Amino acid sequence: MMHRRIARAAAVIFAISVARAGAQESPAKPAAAADSSKDPHAAQPERPTVATHAGTVAPGWLEIETGAERDQIDPNSTALSTPTVFKIGLAPRVQLSLYGTVVRPPGGSAGLGDAAVGVKWRLVDDAPVLGDFAVLPAIKFPTGSAETGTTTTDASLLLISSHQFGDVAMDLNVGYTHRSGNGSSAPTSATLWTASFGGPFTGPLGWVAECYGLPATSGPSGAPSIVALLAGPTLTVRSWLVLDAGVIIPLTGPQPHALYAGVTYNVGRIWTPRS
Repeated sequence: MMHRRIARAAAVIFAISVARAGAQESPAKPAAAADSSKDPHAAQPERPTVATHAGTVAPGWLEIETGAERDQIDPNSTALSTPTVFKIGLAPRVQLSLYGTVVRPPGGSAGLGDAAVGVKWRLVDDAPVLGDFAVLPAIKFPTGSAETGTTTTDASLLLISSHQFGDVAMDLNVGYTHRSGNGSSAPTSATLWTASFGGPFTGPLGWVAECYGLPATSGPSGAPSIVALLAGPTLTVRSWLVLDAGVIIPLTGPQPHALYAGVTYNVGRIWTPRS
């Protein structure tokens, strides 16, 4: 039973890590999808929420996002994860994302979790209904142990629709994941939906709020559906450095109460694209 709980937690961590994004924007900053063309050194946080925006890092530039999340599994046990993503701009509308995490399961020791690679491709900007629209296919590899990962190879596809309403950004995502194996360590199929909002509050302070869900899964490791709320402040220290913190509150299902904190850092140009 404990192994199943850990496996489910690892599956949720991966789903959230691959889609770990945010609608939060720096005060008076344009929509995320346009930022890299206006200022390639401006951070485009895909933290702290589950939803991913359609923006991409400028070609040749590197951005790093990392943080920590503490989940209260029950009154006497907690889990800790440190989802991290390295984002590299490959083309004006294409971004390579490399995901990794360290996981400390309840009652266990910290160890490397599963790693993943994805490519975000923004197909259109300001389209009717879809707004800025991107797709994010990704593959997760079983690099973690049975205690810190799912022991499966996962293929996922995330559809991303981003909109700007004045100072408020909205990101809507739906996703699907298919996993290898017989479903004993993690469900062979899983889905995800999110609706995230964010904007400026005062000065360098901003806010982000989101509702997300993981519909019920079937099989030996199946779990009931999860719906949760996430909210917290953001702080733009510099245009290239954004901090965040907040809480996750479950509405239904086995999502634990959680606290999170993290940082988004646009490192700068690491190579010069050919003209």
